[in-house]
Amino acid sequence: MTSFEEAANLFFNTYKRYPIEIDRGEGLYLYTKSGDRYLDLFGGLAVNALGYNNEAVNRAIEKQIKRYIHLSNLFYQDSQIALAERLLAYSRYAKVFFCNSGTEAIEGAMKLARKWGKPKGKSDFVSLSNSFHGRTYGAVTLTERHKYRDGYEPMLPGVSYAQFNDPDDLCRAVTENTVAIVFECIQGEGGIFPISKEFADAMVELRSKYDLLLIADEIQGGLGRTGKFFAFDHFGFRPDVVVVAKPLGGGLPLGAILGSERVAETFSIGAHGTTFGGNPVACAAGVATLEQIVEKGAMANAASVGEYLKSRFEDLKLEYPDLIREVRGRGMMLGIDLTVEGTPFVDKLLQRRILINCTNTTVLRFLPPYILTTQEADSALFALREVIQEYVNTPALASHDHV
Repeated sequence: MTSFEEAANLFFNTYKRYPIEIDRGEGLYLYTKSGDRYLDLFGGLAVNALGYNNEAVNRAIEKQIKRYIHLSNLFYQDSQIALAERLLAYSRYAKVFFCNSGTEAIEGAMKLARKWGKPKGKSDFVSLSNSFHGRTYGAVTLTERHKYRDGYEPMLPGVSYAQFNDPDDLCRAVTENTVAIVFECIQGEGGIFPISKEFADAMVELRSKYDLLLIADEIQGGLGRTGKFFAFDHFGFRPDVVVVAKPLGGGLPLGAILGSERVAETFSIGAHGTTFGGNPVACAAGVATLEQIVEKGAMANAASVGEYLKSRFEDLKLEYPDLIREVRGRGMMLGIDLTVEGTPFVDKLLQRRILINCTNTTVLRFLPPYILTTQEADSALFALREVIQEYVNTPALASHDHV
């Protein structure tokens, strides 16, 4: 029985897995049990910012494991303190709460906002169309897309939705009862869509008018992925609450809620908690990861090589305007929006040992580790061009209805 057959017998059928068996990772590459090498350009779905088998992260993990793997959060833990100090220094926020994942950070941020808004008589959230905030119940309620909600109704009360990048619709949705607007500055799962300046300005104006919170979901776009520490740094404003996860633990499960001075005193002892959140091994890995992202040049590389990669994608768009609708994103968070379904292109690249994924039906999503080089970018571009040429030169494929 193959591993794929064993998995089918063991697990709930929730994942469409790739038909390859991974043995190990090194840098930007994954190696299969049969010895094949794959260039990984979605890096554990935006988790592996430094690629695989990073020496500094491994050393930090090994050192902490020899001390202790877990302590209750009733104890002070130096790896937590070290990570909190670094994260708050880089982010310039006032307080942090560590949890296990992005979706837990969203849930905690919702609780934080509700508790902050209670004395003001505010409890309602406004989320955006085409959003994605996680798989737990509050996060799914904030997620407007029906593919993640169907079958789980009814959703939680007190959540409404505004059209993404429509300031007028946002103004319609926000009321005196609104406690927070929850948003992604660059929608990841939704197809790498950035907010507009007009929309960002509208959110800031509504915060002032209605005394509400802005909660930024930076789970996919934050911690250097876009070439700045946060995606919102590209847009000239600062949210009140920020949630991060994915690369934070260097590959280990770790999320965080960051709060400004406006919410710094909202949580009191016992108001929120977690058993495993802020695991000392994950926090030790996080310290090493953030140091390399910010101080050792990984974020700067994400900006420069990401700009190079995007410019080459733009060249492809000029070359194949009937196939490529738009190129979007920043840094190592890029999307090529096709006029046709994207999955066949992902499959063809897989045959060429290049790993990307498709989101929102038509968008080829690239989330490489920040350590990507121009040479490896060129290798991926060469393979992508081959796949595109094969598509346009095959009449039976090129005649497919556009999406």
